[in-house]
Amino acid sequence: MTTLQTLIDNVETVIVGKRPVIELAVITLLCRGHLLIEDVPGTGKTMLARALAKSVSLDSKRLQCTPDLLPSDVTGVPVFNQKTAEFEFRPGPVFTNILLADEINRATPRAQSALLECMAEFRVSVDVHTYDLPPIFMVMATQNPIEMAGTYVLPEAQLDRFFMRLKVGYPSVAEETRILFGQASGHPIDTLAAVVDADAIQAARQAVQAVHLEASVGEYIARLTAATRQDGDLRLGASPRGTLALAAAARGLALLRGQPYVTPDLVKTMAAPVLEHRLIVRPQAAAQGITAGAVLAALLDTVPTPV
Repeated sequence: MTTLQTLIDNVETVIVGKRPVIELAVITLLCRGHLLIEDVPGTGKTMLARALAKSVSLDSKRLQCTPDLLPSDVTGVPVFNQKTAEFEFRPGPVFTNILLADEINRATPRAQSALLECMAEFRVSVDVHTYDLPPIFMVMATQNPIEMAGTYVLPEAQLDRFFMRLKVGYPSVAEETRILFGQASGHPIDTLAAVVDADAIQAARQAVQAVHLEASVGEYIARLTAATRQDGDLRLGASPRGTLALAAAARGLALLRGQPYVTPDLVKTMAAPVLEHRLIVRPQAAAQGITAGAVLAALLDTVPTPV
């Protein structure tokens, strides 16, 4: 779709040389998912989230995660109105279209858990009331996997709610030189304009659902995720939520590439960003240097591919 390519081109003016990463972020938005961007400091994690939010004419808010963050700081809190003698709900930052949760692993587990219902059910429960979030709602969270002091590891239930986990990676020398001179007179994020509106995103979401998924390819996806639960090197495999996410992501990639149906190659392309963060390696296997990525790569080679 031309609209989506325009969106990707716009974000790429800020995030130089990382088009595949930008495409995966856009696919996450189209598939009603949430994105975890994990990489070392200075690689553009927060800037990627900001650039995508500014490129879409939607409401966006930033939540700076710190150890003193409370659940009410995320979801909102009832406030007593002296004029009406009643409690009125004051919405938190989750009542937006795109929520940037910066350095999410610096928030305590109690604050992190405030996002669980929001991410899974697109609603917020406060006291005895339940409030629906906007039709377009996406959490884009960043975290630094290197620095461990003052951080709290995301639990499995939280990780499973993230549609994808991405790594931006370092730029090449040529790309870094381009970044250097491109920011000589100011940062491009300051002049970035929205190029896509909410209606276009909703139309693209419907187009993703219309991409055909052949029965044999759907069974291949189910066999692949089931194989992760049976692998001896894994303590925890992918959940059925992971199966649904992989199918949706493959549909999204097919739409970006202009294909009307999902192929096994598209499934394999999306397997790592969708499934790898859902896999927990056994301590014995981890001691031998076995990673979740290596296990997944081996399964992709062994699970029969439909013709």
